[in-house]
Amino acid sequence: MFLSMVVAAANNNVIGKDNQLVWNLPNDMKFFKNITWGMPVLMGRKTFEALGKPLKGRKNFVLTRNRDWQADGVVTVGSLGDAELLVKEMDVKELMIIGGAEIYKMLLGDTNRIYITRVNAEPEGDAFFPDIDPAVWKLTSRDDFPADAKHAYSYSFQVWERIVS
Repeated sequence: MFLSMVVAAANNNVIGKDNQLVWNLPNDMKFFKNITWGMPVLMGRKTFEALGKPLKGRKNFVLTRNRDWQADGVVTVGSLGDAELLVKEMDVKELMIIGGAEIYKMLLGDTNRIYITRVNAEPEGDAFFPDIDPAVWKLTSRDDFPADAKHAYSYSFQVWERIVS
C-alpha cells in the first residue's frame, strides 16, 4: 500500500493550536481537496472531531484506540493495517494520511510521499509535524506563492519522496 501524507505546516513545523489550524490559506484548502478527492483518507479521532463531519468525496477512515468509538459517515479502524486491508478491498493503491500530529508522528516511518504546504510563518502552536530528514526524503516538487489579499503568509506546495526504506 502506498501511503501519502497531506499536511500544512509552518517553518517551525506547527500544524495547529487547540485542535484548529492557525492560518487561513484558501489555496491550501483547494490543494488539499485536489490531492485527496476521490481517495481514501485516514485521520485520527481528534482531527475528525475538529472537522466535525466526514470529508465529502472521500472514504473516511478514523484511527482510534477506542474500539467503541463510532461516528456517522466514517469507518473506525484500530490500526494502519486495518485501514490498509479495507483500502485494498476498494481496489485503490494509495491511502492519504491527513493528520493530526500523533498520526503523522506514528505513521511517518511507513509513509512513501509527503504533500506539504510549507507556510512561511512561525506561529505558536501545540501540534507539530515531525521533521523531514533530508537523508530519508527528497524534495521532488516545489511551487512558491507570495502572500496576498487572501493569504496572510507566503507558502509553497512541496512534494517529498522517500529515498530510504
